[in-house]
Amino acid sequence: MSVDEICENTKMGREFAILGNYETSMVYYQGVLQQIQKLMTTVHEPEKKHLWQTVRQELAQEYEHVKDINLTLNSFKQPTSSPRGSSGDNYQSPSYDDPRDKDVWPPPTPLEHNRPSPVQRQARKEPPRRSEPSRPAQRVSSRDQRGGRPSNSDRRGDPKKGKDKGKGGGKDKKGDGDEKKFDSAGFDKDLVENLERDIIQRNPSVRWTDIAGLPEAKRLLEEAVVLPMYMPDFFKGIRRPWKGVLMVGPPGTGKTMLAKAVATECGTTFFNVSSASLTSKYHGESEKLVRILFEMARFYAPSTIFIDEIDSICSKRGGSSEHEASRRIKSELLVQMDGVSEAVSDNAGEDGSPKSVMVLAATNFPWDIDEALRRRLEKRIYIPLPEQEGREALLKINLKEVPFADDVDLSIIAEKLEGYSGADITNVCRDASMMAMRRRIQGLRPEEIRNIPESELNLPTTMADFIEALKKVSKSVGKDDLEKYKKWMEEFGAN
Repeated sequence: MSVDEICENTKMGREFAILGNYETSMVYYQGVLQQIQKLMTTVHEPEKKHLWQTVRQELAQEYEHVKDINLTLNSFKQPTSSPRGSSGDNYQSPSYDDPRDKDVWPPPTPLEHNRPSPVQRQARKEPPRRSEPSRPAQRVSSRDQRGGRPSNSDRRGDPKKGKDKGKGGGKDKKGDGDEKKFDSAGFDKDLVENLERDIIQRNPSVRWTDIAGLPEAKRLLEEAVVLPMYMPDFFKGIRRPWKGVLMVGPPGTGKTMLAKAVATECGTTFFNVSSASLTSKYHGESEKLVRILFEMARFYAPSTIFIDEIDSICSKRGGSSEHEASRRIKSELLVQMDGVSEAVSDNAGEDGSPKSVMVLAATNFPWDIDEALRRRLEKRIYIPLPEQEGREALLKINLKEVPFADDVDLSIIAEKLEGYSGADITNVCRDASMMAMRRRIQGLRPEEIRNIPESELNLPTTMADFIEALKKVSKSVGKDDLEKYKKWMEEFGAN
């Protein structure tokens, strides 16, 4: 039995199903299932046999689906029973000009002429409805005839199905896996869907151990964000958790990784926000996006809102080049950040512990941030360039899957990487790990490169490769930039 023949028949069956020729598609599916059954009798390896069984089950499900569609279509082709006679052909539509009718009813749609019989309704587990020959059935639509908008009942939903959560009107909808679902009632449904699709990350899967160095930054973030989750009774009153935390530092030092690690360690819902997530070309929608973001964060609390490059969203107000829409976004963001703690204080969990919303922000230009936002980001942490121990730990993390020669001394390489950011060190490791491959393929044509065994390409990285990579990859942070960060932290820092 040829595997190619099975693949070809499967392809034909799916193509006929897409074209609507379900009868022919079912024939192909039946033949494929029989061919696979015969082929399985010749397979003796357990793994291959299990794979063929899985394929056969999936194709059987497709066949049943096509079969159900074909049965449904055939049910519409059968003659329907008439309310006045035994044959559907003898049925005559009632006269709408009958003087006995007080109202003028619109003509029925074509689907109403071809209603399924009571027997077919029973097969589809629908209760039979009483037909009224003198009055056609009224068509029910979820949209208003005048404006095309959903009716009030459609927008509100059934009030008995759930209970509103928080100020945003979110309902605790539990579906598969009893997972909460934010209800868009009262908000623009499209905006809610865009936010849920673009910014929510349930599990960033980044641990403290995945980040090299930065012990002081980890300690401060753990005290500001993680500990209030584990000791809610202690962090009350004057010890209440911080409203917001601002991470300041040169680019490539791991600010985004730290934010994801905080969300992972806390087990919170992580909202990864950028300027593109909160801006819209339509008037007034940007402010709505900011409000919906914080309402969703309160609903999914405990949650972490991480705003990367916050200086692009909330720069200083009052400038000559500031647009009105930009100012409204900043004002709404400041208002929502002020209301996070108060709104969440009444939103306690099932165990009685208060739920929290933490705002984490990161920037490379702290001197451009608005003063009001700086006041709301109460904890301002400096993320510096990695020290000697951090650089050596980062080398180990980056090279854990790369073989290197015995002459490689990571401590010496770490000393030479002084002044490099974490991203720069990663680039050095990437460049050094490809040196052996470059030497092997030098001067070869693409056809010859394709025939090289993998063992000859994955050669150990030597100390000379790292020295060569250091010559190619330079620092991305200058000394003048570091002085600006230190000066700003001396004036506005809150470590």
